[in-house]
Amino acid sequence: MYCRFGFVDNAYTIFKDMPFRDMGCWNSMISGFCQNGNAKEALNILDDMIMEAIEMDSVTVATILSTCAQMNDILRGMVIHLFAIKHGLEFNVFVSNALINMYAKFGYLKCAQNVFDHMDVRDLVSWNSIIAAYEQNDYPHDALKFFHLMKLNKVQPDLLTLVSLSSCVAQTKDVLCGKSVHGFIIRRCWITKDTVTGNGVVDMYAKLGDIGSARKAFEELPSKDVISWNTMITGYGQNGFASEAINVYRWMKESENVKPNQGTWVSILPAYAHLGALRDGMRIHGQVIKENLDLDVFVGTCLIDLYGKCGRLIEAMSLFYEVPRETSVPWNAIISCHGLHGLGETSLKLFEDMLNEGVEPDHVTFLSLLTACSHSGLVDQGRWCFHAMQQEYGFKPTLKHYGCMVDLFGRAGQMEIAYNFIESMPMKPDASIWGALLGACRIHGNVEMGRKASSRLFELDSENVGYYVLLSNLYANFGRWEGVDEVRSLARDRGLSKTPGWSSIELNNRIEVFYTGNQSHPQSEEIHKELAILNAKIKGLGYIPDFSFVLQDVEDDEKENILTSHSERLAIMYGILNTPPKTCIRIFKNLRVCGDCHNVTKFISKLTERRLL
Repeated sequence: MYCRFGFVDNAYTIFKDMPFRDMGCWNSMISGFCQNGNAKEALNILDDMIMEAIEMDSVTVATILSTCAQMNDILRGMVIHLFAIKHGLEFNVFVSNALINMYAKFGYLKCAQNVFDHMDVRDLVSWNSIIAAYEQNDYPHDALKFFHLMKLNKVQPDLLTLVSLSSCVAQTKDVLCGKSVHGFIIRRCWITKDTVTGNGVVDMYAKLGDIGSARKAFEELPSKDVISWNTMITGYGQNGFASEAINVYRWMKESENVKPNQGTWVSILPAYAHLGALRDGMRIHGQVIKENLDLDVFVGTCLIDLYGKCGRLIEAMSLFYEVPRETSVPWNAIISCHGLHGLGETSLKLFEDMLNEGVEPDHVTFLSLLTACSHSGLVDQGRWCFHAMQQEYGFKPTLKHYGCMVDLFGRAGQMEIAYNFIESMPMKPDASIWGALLGACRIHGNVEMGRKASSRLFELDSENVGYYVLLSNLYANFGRWEGVDEVRSLARDRGLSKTPGWSSIELNNRIEVFYTGNQSHPQSEEIHKELAILNAKIKGLGYIPDFSFVLQDVEDDEKENILTSHSERLAIMYGILNTPPKTCIRIFKNLRVCGDCHNVTKFISKLTERRLL
C-alpha cells in the first residue's frame, strides 16, 4: 500500500522490522523501489535476498529485469536471464515479456525476438511487447508485420497496441493507414476512455505532416494532460509552425489543471529559437532554473540551441560546459550553432574535443559537421568528414548527408563535381538533393547546370514553389525574361504561389513581422522616410546598389525602391527607431538574405554604430 502511494521509505521501515519475510514481502519491496524510480535500491534488496539464501521466483525475475533496463545494466540482465533458463522460468509468460522489454530497451532485437519465438503461450502483453520493441527501435515495418501476425492469431488489440501502431504508421509516413488507425480507435470509443491513445493519434498526425488533423484530434480530446499539450506544441514546431506552437503554449498556461514539465520546455524552446524570440526564451530559462532543470541534458541542449541560433555563442558555450556531456546530444547542438554562424573551424575543434572526451559521434554529429564545413567553405575538411563517418565510424550516409555534400560543393562553385557526386550516389537522390544543386546554380549563375537540375527536380517534386522561384531568379539574373515568364506561368498553372519573404524583430515583449514591400505597419511612413535618408548616407560611405538582386524587368529607379523595401531593411529601421543608440538589433528571416541587403547591413552597422544580427 505504501509503495503504491509513493511512501516507499515507510514501506521499507515496515519491511526491515518484520521478524519473518516470505517471497511476497521481498517481491513487494523490490517492486516498490522499482515503481518509484529507485532501481539502485531495488537491486540492493535483491542482493540482501540472495545473501539470505532465498531463491528468486518468476515474479522476482520479471521485476528485476525491468530494473536492469532502468539501470542500463545489460550484463546483470543477461545473468538473470541465465538464472531463469537454469531454473526453468524462461517459459513463464511474465518472465518472457520482461525479457522482451529489457532486450528492446538495449536494442537487442534478435534476442527479444528469440525469446518471443520460443514462448509456449503468448498473451496480449507478449504481442504488444514485441511490436513495441521494433517500433521503439525504428523498425516500423517489422512491427507492422508482427501486428498482422497478431491478427492472424486472432488476438484482439488493446489501447497499448494502438499507441505503438500509430507510432509505426507515423514512421512509415503512410497517411491512409493513419486514417484507418484513427477510425479504428474512434469506433472503439478509446479516445474518450484513454488520454494516452488520443495523444498517440495527435502525435501520429503531426509526424505525418497533417497538422490540421492533429489539431482537430487535439481539440476533440475530452481530457488533456501535460503530454497532450506537449505533443501539440512539438507537432507545430516540427512542421515549421513556430508561432502556432507558441500560441498553444500560451493556451496551455491558461489551463488551471496542467503544469508545464521538462517535456514542455523541450517542446517550446525550439519554437522560440526558430523565431529568434530570445527574450521569451530567456524567461523559460529562468523558470527552468527555478525548477532545477537547467542541468537536464535535454533542456540544457535546447537552451544551447536557443542562444546559439540567436547569435549568443558565449552564453551557449557557458551552458554547454554546465550540462552533462557524456552523450553526443549537447555536442551536436554546440557544433551546429558554430557552424550556423560560419565558424566551421571551431566546429571541427569541438568535434576533436568530443572525441578526446570519449564521446561517440552519431549520424547527427556528422550532419552538423558537414553543414558547418559547407557554411564555411571548408571543402577538404567536408570531404574528410564524409569519408570518416563511413570508414572510421561505420555510419551509412543518409540523403541528408548527401545533400550536405552537394551543398558543400555547390557553395564552393564546384558545380561539375556536385553534379557528378549526385550521379554516383548509391541511392536515388530526392528533391532536396537536386534543390541544393539548383540553389548553388542560382548563387553562381550557372544557367545550364540549373536547367539540368530543375528538369530532374520537377520530376520528383512539382509542387514545391521554392524550386520554381530559384529557377526564375536564375533566369532573371541573366536578363532571360522569357525564361522567367515561362517558369512563373508554369507555377501559376499548377496553382502555386510564392512564399512571401518576411523578417521579424522582438521589441517590448512583442514580435513584429515585416513583409517585403508591406506598408500596413503603423510606423510604415516614418520607416520608409528614415530609410531614404539612411540610404543617401551610406552611399556617401561607398554603397552602390546591386541591381542583379532585383528580379523584375523595370527601370533602375524602381529597382532601387524595390531593394529598399526588402523586409530585413524595414525590420532594421524599425529597430533603430524604437531602441536606444548602440543597442544590438537581432533580425530573423524566413528566406535567404540577398547580397545587396547583406552589404547594406554592413554599412548601416558602421554608420549607426550598432551590432546587427
